[in-house]
Amino acid sequence: MKLKALVIGLFLILGSLVVFSNWQKNMAQTQFLSPELNELESYIKFRDSLDPKVSKVPISWHLDHTLRTINEIYKAVKRSDPDNYKASFNPGRSLVLITNRIPRGRAESPKIVRPPDLIITDSLYIQLRQSRKNLSAYDSLPADSYFSHPYLGDLRKRTARKFLKIHTEHHLKIIRDILKQ
Repeated sequence: MKLKALVIGLFLILGSLVVFSNWQKNMAQTQFLSPELNELESYIKFRDSLDPKVSKVPISWHLDHTLRTINEIYKAVKRSDPDNYKASFNPGRSLVLITNRIPRGRAESPKIVRPPDLIITDSLYIQLRQSRKNLSAYDSLPADSYFSHPYLGDLRKRTARKFLKIHTEHHLKIIRDILKQ
């Protein structure tokens, strides 16, 4: 009888650990960049703020660009064919991924993620909703998916995820500097 109770107890403990582990995994997936997106959203009210010593463009540009980047990378990773992935050494990519930083003012944004001349506030909210939706689905994409960055080369899904975090934080820092936070 004691053995049976011990076995049942062990199964309950193991079952609880599995459930807890899956819960944590699901929470991590659904919360990817969630604090950053919340922070981006909080800056929409400052959309027209500008400090030319920090950036030549206003906060709205950084918001729009960051959200476009998230959404375009998601779409590229989703539609990629893993058989076309080309591994290569890229010193710039290595520097960005090791330091978790993108140097300011070194590269021009690709046309696909450049904001329009007129940035509509409603458009920022629409892109924000789409970013949340895309990021909640990101981890369900195949592991061998990738996207081709114009300067950093091909980035597999896991590396692209890290790049998204670094890129988003890069623009959040600029916004904070514009607002002197």
